[in-house]
Amino acid sequence: MRVYVPLTLSGLAEAHRAGELGGAGSLVAYAVTPALREWYRSDDVEELEYAALNRAALASLRLLAADGDAARRRVVVAADVPDGAAAAGPDRGSDPAAPGEVRVAGPLRLAKAAAVHVDADDAEADVRAAAGALAAADGGDDDAQAVVDGAEDHELLWYATQEIPNLV
Repeated sequence: MRVYVPLTLSGLAEAHRAGELGGAGSLVAYAVTPALREWYRSDDVEELEYAALNRAALASLRLLAADGDAARRRVVVAADVPDGAAAAGPDRGSDPAAPGEVRVAGPLRLAKAAAVHVDADDAEADVRAAAGALAAADGGDDDAQAVVDGAEDHELLWYATQEIPNLV
């Protein structure tokens, strides 16, 4: 199963130093789950994978909103794990706010990751604004939601795992 792990650039640097994601505990990721299929309403596997990646990018934005010192670029690590290694949390699996969210038993070796997806430099201003507007968007503010959507207009760039040292 392909999972998408949301991070920040500083989180990616930490994972790079440790050689793994998640340490001894579990980590939050996103994947094609029954809840995501129902939420996205598609049977196209590529579209569903893209939706899971975008859910992880939104989770990365939430990490940025919580960490004012982090570089304003969303980061998502894509990795393949055995099917049984990722499961929807019993407390979040049916939560409509968390389609595709899974828990992955850690650690997840960074060397086994398939790719890293990161915002380009030109997305930083929109990502900064979106991180600042996220709380208001969650509260139902349509103008703030438009700002958050502005960050989502930027496609994450694909990087091979060998390029991580250059990213961090």
